[in-house]
Amino acid sequence: MKRPGFGRTRLAGLAAVAAVASVLAGCASASSTQEPSAPAATSSLATSLAAAGGEAWAVVAVGGSASSENKFWELLTRPAASSQWKLVTPPGIADNGGLVAAAPAAGQRLDIAVRPDQGLTFSPLALTGDGGNTWDTGLVDAAVAAVPDAFASGGGKMLALLTNGTIEQAAAPGSNWTRLATPGSLATSAAGRHCQVTELTGVALTASGTPLAAASCVRPGVVGIFTRPASAWESAGLTLGGQLAGKPVQVLRLTGTSAGTVALLQAGAGSTADLLAAWSSDGTHWTVSAPAPAGSGPVRASGTGADGAVWLLLASGHAVTVSGPGAAWRVLPTPPRGTAALAPVAGGTFDALAVSGAKLTVFRLGADGAWRQDQVLNVPIQYGSSS
Repeated sequence: MKRPGFGRTRLAGLAAVAAVASVLAGCASASSTQEPSAPAATSSLATSLAAAGGEAWAVVAVGGSASSENKFWELLTRPAASSQWKLVTPPGIADNGGLVAAAPAAGQRLDIAVRPDQGLTFSPLALTGDGGNTWDTGLVDAAVAAVPDAFASGGGKMLALLTNGTIEQAAAPGSNWTRLATPGSLATSAAGRHCQVTELTGVALTASGTPLAAASCVRPGVVGIFTRPASAWESAGLTLGGQLAGKPVQVLRLTGTSAGTVALLQAGAGSTADLLAAWSSDGTHWTVSAPAPAGSGPVRASGTGADGAVWLLLASGHAVTVSGPGAAWRVLPTPPRGTAALAPVAGGTFDALAVSGAKLTVFRLGADGAWRQDQVLNVPIQYGSSS
């Protein structure tokens, strides 16, 4: 994406750097001729997350339609000591394909995987430790999947779920990627056969660096979360009981926070589906919420807070949130028109990020339950610059 007046910092020439790096990275991510086993989309890439120090991040799309190549994905941050958002999208490469963000549980770093578009076949990485002021680069020499948890970092490692269902791991930016799962291999493992995996939906890392993978399963009541503590994938041991035991489960989100790993589950499908959140500090012991309020409907966007809070923006336009293990779901006042993502604010309130063309308006939820305009950002994009 082209932006007038934006400095390039250390991300200058990212496309050229990535092209060279694809040769130096060991080319571990070879193309596969097998059918994809990662979904085209499970939940929108629009999301928000928070660092341990209180800094919040959000990913939203602005501009026009994707079909006209005028849909651009943007990264915003709200520093810990501020109530205002600022635009910090990594410059230097087209981002029409989407941004996948990962915040390690410790520290202030944010890592971004840029989904390929405009003929690219690899996913550049952009990494910042200073709130988006400067960026370092990296590379996944293949396309990361179009799901919000296709990329994870933490515990001294990085994980990537590719569009063909491969899962790869790297020790640090710039190091070679090694393959943890080939397309279909997790589904054919003992744990995968028990779950009856249909597709992979995300990856995560525990605070200690243990890889986790998420999937949709056919077997009722079995949750497709897998852990790899050694050389083989194992079930994370999460199952649903009661009336939910008869419903197949999709893992819509699996993401790391400073409070541990958070999962978003959908049991069943259609109008009878139930949405639940689950939390774990080690990837094997889980606390599961009650179902979200009846009639929640499909998830349009979702995100997490640093303390394990979960928010859901539903296709109906309504929003619900749960603050953590043991808490009850709360129905939020209907967010403003055009809301693409929410972001938790200290004290239990929220910001709503609403998009109209290249204008992004931030609304703050007051104690009286009313959304009030707090900020307007005009994103400097050049329509047609991606064609």
